[in-house]
Formats: sequence, structure tokens, C-alpha cells
Amino acid sequence: MEDIFQNIRIDTSSLVDKVESNLIELFVEKNFKVGDAIPKELELAQMLGVSRTVVREAMLRLRLMGLIESKKHRGAVITSPDLVSILEKSMNPKILDENTLKEIFEMRLSLEIGMADFIMARVTPEDIAALKELVASEPGASGQVIFQIEHEIAFHGKLYEITRNETMKKFQRMLLPVFDYVHKSGLLRKHTATKDFVSHQGLVEIIEHGTPEQLRNGMRNHLENHFARLFE
Repeated sequence: MEDIFQNIRIDTSSLVDKVESNLIELFVEKNFKVGDAIPKELELAQMLGVSRTVVREAMLRLRLMGLIESKKHRGAVITSPDLVSILEKSMNPKILDENTLKEIFEMRLSLEIGMADFIMARVTPEDIAALKELVASEPGASGQVIFQIEHEIAFHGKLYEITRNETMKKFQRMLLPVFDYVHKSGLLRKHTATKDFVSHQGLVEIIEHGTPEQLRNGMRNHLENHFARLFE
């Protein structure tokens, strides 16, 4: 008897869950593009064989996801969701578990190493001047300290700005509070040997005179003490 029940899968999804999925499938099948108006609730209810109330609740979910929005005189239309904003709504470090926080921390570090090509391809003389100004305001021996949140926010924020990638810039603003929280929360190993590493000034020199590969290596070295605190 137990073997029989083990092979039975119980569908616990609600009717609204199913209609939400069906609506997305419908939009794809109909080849709806951003800006296209979608059928009225009553028509959708008839097409899917459910009540208008169920369709309305499923549509509300899609609005919250940023997939549709209401336009005056047009009704609901397809939109391009702001993916970072959607993530940001649930990215409260105080309600995320320890493993998730550490993985987000790793993701932020990896992202900064990986964006070297974009920085080198898009940096301007004005950007370099701005970076030098930021470095000039930092205390001495910045190559020996693990983390100074104010200077990290200012300097690394400028690096994200140089990428000219708006989604990446939003992502950075979303991750910085998590980074700060993980640093202060004691989740990372505190008693780790630190050593000299490429400072912000060193990174500016690479950006001004070096190559993308040199910047990737420099950024990895710059963040080395952070990585050392991540891995036991």
C-alpha cells in the first residue's frame, strides 16, 4: 500500500497559481510584445474556463511581478519587468538565511571581478579623474585594511557607473546593504590573516594604463581578503 502512495503526486497548486501560469503561456503563444494590449478579464476568463475573480487575482500577481500594467484607455498591456526591483523587494538581509547571505556575498564579489572588460571599454578621462579624486580622500595605508564601507560604496559605486549598464548599477545598489550586513553580522570568519593587496589607487592606475585582464587580476587581488573570509 505504501508503494502505491509513494507513486502518487499530489497537485497542491491553487487554481490562481495555474491561471497565472496559463496566462503567461497564453501571452507567449499569442506572441504578445511589450506595449501590446491583452484581452479583457472577462474574455480571458472565458478562454481559460475559470471565473473572472480568479483571472483578476492572477492578473494582480502579474502586475506585482511587473509583467503587465494598466494604461489609460487601453487596459492592461505587456511590460518589461524591472528584474532588479523585483528582487529588491525580497532582498532584506535580516530575513535571509545564512547560506543565502553568503552566496549573495560571493555573487557580488564575482560580479565586480567580471565587469573589468566593460570598465576598460567604456571608461572616460572624466571617469578616471573622478576615481582619482575619490582615492585622494581615502586614508593612508588603504591597502592594508579589510573593509571601509564608506570608501567602498563610493569607489565601487563609481566602477559600476563606468560600466554604463543601468541594470548592473541597480544590482550594486541592491547588494551593498547585504554586503554591509554580512560584514557586520559575524557570519564571515573574522580571524583570518590579512595581507597587502591592490588598493583603490592601484586599481585606478590599472584602469588608466592597463588591460582588462590586468584589471580582472587586480580586482581579484583587491578583494582577496574578502574571499579569504568566505571560505573556511
